[in-house]
Amino acid sequence: MTNFLLLYRADQSAAERLAQATPEEQAAGMRAWEAWFAKAGDAVVDGGAPTAGGDGTVGGYSIVRADSADAVRALLDGHPHTEIGTIDVLEILPRPGA
Repeated sequence: MTNFLLLYRADQSAAERLAQATPEEQAAGMRAWEAWFAKAGDAVVDGGAPTAGGDGTVGGYSIVRADSADAVRALLDGHPHTEIGTIDVLEILPRPGA
């Protein structure tokens, strides 16, 4: 099994989206993410967090474990972030010499 870094990209930063959302919208968003994490199950190594800085297009990350990038892409079916942006799937390579 291989670990993959998921980078969540969108035109609007995570901080901006959160600031503009009502408490009800924020709660609904969290329920959607929690449902996806439950669906993904043990594949989730680190649920990650929102991010700030950089060019503003990367709004967060997660780390998942799967047999292949194609398996990760299948796992992303129905992911809540796909409603507002895209998800980069990057294989995490072993550290040299490790």
